Amino acid sequence: MISLRAMTQTEFDAYLVSEIPIYAQEKVRAGNWKAEEALAKSQEEFARLLPQGFATPYQHFFVIEVDGEAAGRIWLSSEPKLAGGAGFICDLFVAQEFRRRGVATTAMQLLEDVATDLGLTALALHVFGYNTQARALYAKLGYEITNLNMTKALRPADV
Repeated sequence: MISLRAMTQTEFDAYLVSEIPIYAQEKVRAGNWKAEEALAKSQEEFARLLPQGFATPYQHFFVIEVDGEAAGRIWLSSEPKLAGGAGFICDLFVAQEFRRRGVATTAMQLLEDVATDLGLTALALHVFGYNTQARALYAKLGYEITNLNMTKALRPADV
């Protein structure tokens, strides 16, 4: 059985320790940040989004469980200043050994119930362009592209 439960402070602390460098690496891979600045920028981003850490208002952290075993996590922001009552999924992660088993799909569907209970009118998210598996999951769940950024790397000019 797949379920969501509230994350504990201890789990949140461990999440930040692991997620800040992962997010930095993803931003580098996507071409958004330079490697030498990425970790500091990631720390700044998390500090901006979570000024009160785990107690930051409107931030909801869940552990995804499969038969009582932690299988991943979801972070939902219900910040009322965002997009006219929409919630924002800041992070979704499912551990490798639980992937391709419908865990993420079910977790996202359970999150829709949470969002509805919070009075949210829609859910939005960001996905890195290179993450084709996540993009396919979100499309299957009915998420539509609202913006699309594109980049083309150029070779340096001859000096």
